[in-house]
Amino acid sequence: MSTDKVQIFDTTLRDGEQVPGCKLNTEQKLVIAKRLDQLGVDIIEAGFPISSPGDFNSVVEISKVVKNATVCGLTRAVKKDIEVAAQALTYAKRPRIHTGIGTSDSHIFHKFKTSREVIIERAVSAVKYAKTFVEDVEFFAEDAGRTDDEYLAKVCEEVIKAGATVLNIPDTTGYCLPEEYGRKIKYLKENVKGIEKAVLSCHCHNDLGLATANSISGVINGARQIECTINGIGERAGNTSLEEVVMILKQHPYLNLDTNINTQLLFSTSKMVSENMGMVVQPNKAIVGDNAFAHSSGIHQDGVIKHRETYEIIDPKDVGVTDSAIVLTARSGRAALAYRSKKIGYELSKDQLDEVYTMFLTYADRKKEVVDEDIHEIMKLCVSTNSILA
Repeated sequence: MSTDKVQIFDTTLRDGEQVPGCKLNTEQKLVIAKRLDQLGVDIIEAGFPISSPGDFNSVVEISKVVKNATVCGLTRAVKKDIEVAAQALTYAKRPRIHTGIGTSDSHIFHKFKTSREVIIERAVSAVKYAKTFVEDVEFFAEDAGRTDDEYLAKVCEEVIKAGATVLNIPDTTGYCLPEEYGRKIKYLKENVKGIEKAVLSCHCHNDLGLATANSISGVINGARQIECTINGIGERAGNTSLEEVVMILKQHPYLNLDTNINTQLLFSTSKMVSENMGMVVQPNKAIVGDNAFAHSSGIHQDGVIKHRETYEIIDPKDVGVTDSAIVLTARSGRAALAYRSKKIGYELSKDQLDEVYTMFLTYADRKKEVVDEDIHEIMKLCVSTNSILA
């Protein structure tokens, strides 16, 4: 069975940068944009050009340096926004304008104080106008997650007629359950006339911790683009995590879905974004957290030492991590101590290991982690280990 490609739309430089305190200058954005291009993302959302002169300039400069990916600029369904975005994308080899408007009753009646009919008119007008500048136009139906399916389908039909090439179906508030979001994508796939002319895209937020699950449910049900960020950064609780959805698709080949991402660059890209944005990656973050491939439980350590796949479903090297980490704590067993000791030059017999392990536990009870320097010190204190150097 052939494998379908899922396009990766990275919005680290737009939605990700909306995190308070994570403002990037143009130089930093260029460094990240070049890495995203190297990583293999299909679309880089470079910014919201009309929002500020700095954002406009960043989109211009990113458009000049990106060699492979489509470069995208965000707009509201406003003519001036679209004009400014088109201007900012002048140098892009593959430009895309991303325009849209809220479609849920909450947005229509409370935010815009208008009617469903007017929203469709504005959506169509924005797509048609964007189409006069670029061929590739993506439409976002903001708060699609809470939008009535039948009305959402009508909006999608009309913007496809107007020339939209991509339909972004955002779970803007992160409210949907995976089954609900997948069902919404399936409904659109089956009920929107002309849907074969456009790509359905998932843009899920993480307010309930479901962004990744919702995005995967979306592509299983017919979406072929995922909008995400490095480290899952973004508004409020964040966006879909790029590294998570990419590795889920890679590790579940029976889904017959894959991406163009060079996964061996994931860990270093995560570190780059973290350092530039000053936003620490939580240690237990899936795929790229410091503890993602670290083991401190004796039972787990013994299993990993004997056969890595016992407790690891991903080879660390596949995401750019050198090796699994065997962390020595009071919960570690003899196998882990022997393994770490051998790494730094000590070959222990069973009797020597028993003696060293007793001393090790004394250290481990006093410290969160026993490091290599501690092992050397333990060896010096164990008088019967004079001949244990490998």
